[in-house]
Amino acid sequence: MRLSSIFTFGGTFAAAGAVSLVSAYFSAGVIETASKADVLRELDLAGLSWAEVDTNGLQVFLIGTAPDEAARFQALSTAGGVVDAARVIDQMLVEEPDDLAPPDFSIEILRNDAGVSAIGLIPSSTNREELIEGFAALAGDGEVSDLLGVAEFKTPDGWDASLEFALSALRDLPRSQISVGPDRVAIKAMAESDEHRRRIESGLARRVPDSIALTLELSAPRPVISPFTLRFVIDEDGAHFDACSADTEEASKRILKAAAEAGLDGKSSCTLGLGVPSRRWADAVVLAISKLAELKGSSVTFTNADISLVAPEGTSQALFDRVVGELESTLPGVFALHAVLPKAPEQSAEGPPDFTATLSPEGKVQLRGRVASEVARQTMDSYARARFGSEDVYTAARVAEGLPSDWQVRTLAGLEVLSSLVNGAVTVTPDNVAVSGKTGNPNASADIAQLLAAKLGDAAEFEINVEYVKQLDPLLGLPTPEECEAQIVEIIGSRKISFEPGSATLDASAKDIMDELADLLKKCGDIPLEIGGHTDSQGRESMNQKLSQDRAQSVLEALRGRLVPVKSYTVTGYGEANPIADNDTEEGREANRRITFTLLKAEEEPVAEEDVAEGAEAPAAADGAEADAAPSDDKEEEAEAKPAEGTNDG
Repeated sequence: MRLSSIFTFGGTFAAAGAVSLVSAYFSAGVIETASKADVLRELDLAGLSWAEVDTNGLQVFLIGTAPDEAARFQALSTAGGVVDAARVIDQMLVEEPDDLAPPDFSIEILRNDAGVSAIGLIPSSTNREELIEGFAALAGDGEVSDLLGVAEFKTPDGWDASLEFALSALRDLPRSQISVGPDRVAIKAMAESDEHRRRIESGLARRVPDSIALTLELSAPRPVISPFTLRFVIDEDGAHFDACSADTEEASKRILKAAAEAGLDGKSSCTLGLGVPSRRWADAVVLAISKLAELKGSSVTFTNADISLVAPEGTSQALFDRVVGELESTLPGVFALHAVLPKAPEQSAEGPPDFTATLSPEGKVQLRGRVASEVARQTMDSYARARFGSEDVYTAARVAEGLPSDWQVRTLAGLEVLSSLVNGAVTVTPDNVAVSGKTGNPNASADIAQLLAAKLGDAAEFEINVEYVKQLDPLLGLPTPEECEAQIVEIIGSRKISFEPGSATLDASAKDIMDELADLLKKCGDIPLEIGGHTDSQGRESMNQKLSQDRAQSVLEALRGRLVPVKSYTVTGYGEANPIADNDTEEGREANRRITFTLLKAEEEPVAEEDVAEGAEAPAAADGAEADAAPSDDKEEEAEAKPAEGTNDG
């Protein structure tokens, strides 16, 4: 081959290569420019103007400082949506925050028989070692599982108070799960009994600080109810349960629905428990209540599988026979029905025999009425003294003939019922036992019905009118009226309830005292309290009386404005009528200018003359205390609480 041909071929290939290189160069430039422009446009549309774009061939570089990690990731995603994500090179930075947000501090604590476990995040200010030592003390021989993390951040407000309260609750709850966070504590726990559950609930509710939101979910094993009792009554006051027991939630709903259809008005509930005589308990109860409604009154009592139905006096024999027949034929087989159509009682010259036992709020017991023999009276007196204390019992019952054979059983059962009340009365007649009074046990009516049914038999007739009073419930720890009166004195102490000079307007300095009094009196509830105003003897008597009345009224209005239930409070202006010091001296006048808080007590019912045994002494009257408020200076008439010298007869 000639040399010229070789150069010709070589030149051709060289020219083609040069053209290819030039073409590739310009093509790459076009791609770089297009990629950069497209990515920048999408970043701007996404509001990511802080990001810059550079290209090198097919590679796209993201440059800039992102405000946070989320913005950086958004920029990468936006660029990856325009060009192949493999071509995107991340060269962005992230701003360092000036102040990192604190994490969500919280602890989950689980305590059971195996030990205590805790998981969560706590601030570094919390003494972790001390915390774990506390868990170890509670765990005893059990294990402590420590899964707590620590973060170097400021302790959030409310954390220490929440943790301290949670640990105090954990000591009372051996089977519990407690969630702790700033200003919140949630507790799930198992109580030993329903009474234990109520005691724990009331104790925690009293101890929890106002700044903490407390969530409680306490459960208790169902009690064994023996006998399994239910009593539904329709009388002149309407329909109501004296006792209601059920084995399941569904049974309870069915029973309450049937009671509502029979005339029950208002909220009611059934105690869920074990010991039901039949799985068809609800069927029998619903049927019996519906039949009682057809009779338009009286009562139906279930004692285990025994049913006692008492029709209203005057019910026609035809209606009674039909209702009882239908009930007997449709009741589940295990249940036995005893139906009674009362007849009008025969009246004797002395009237029907009765026996009455009364219990006063001070704990004094009076026994009146008829007993079968001297031995029966001594037995009654001894039983009452054993129950209520030998110094508090006064017996004025008389021996009578012709009493029913079960009279002593009925009267002793009445005394046992009376001991379950804080105050009240039990009246026993041949056909009925009537119970009335006040109690601190929310289940008292059911307990009394169970006791009377067990003592007197399922066919016994009795009436229960017992009021539950929160202030008398020992599990709630609320103060009694007498304790409230004493605590008023303690709260005011040596401080002053002051008024603006010459007026009935409370001074601003009285705000703290009134706030503390309001907090106490809200717990005291509806108690009969007198707010009395007193002045010295300077000025006209009529003006002093009006000023004292207006000042006492101002105190009442201040309490009402703080949401204290004041409907049972009274206001009395005594003026200058009841001085406690000499009005001839400045110190005496200052002492006489005061506000008093006095608990009003009802007088005891007098003993009927015919019921008082010869030579017997009537019980002594109880004394009440008066809480007075001592004054301030000559310019501002003020009051301070202190024990009064006078008393009120109870």
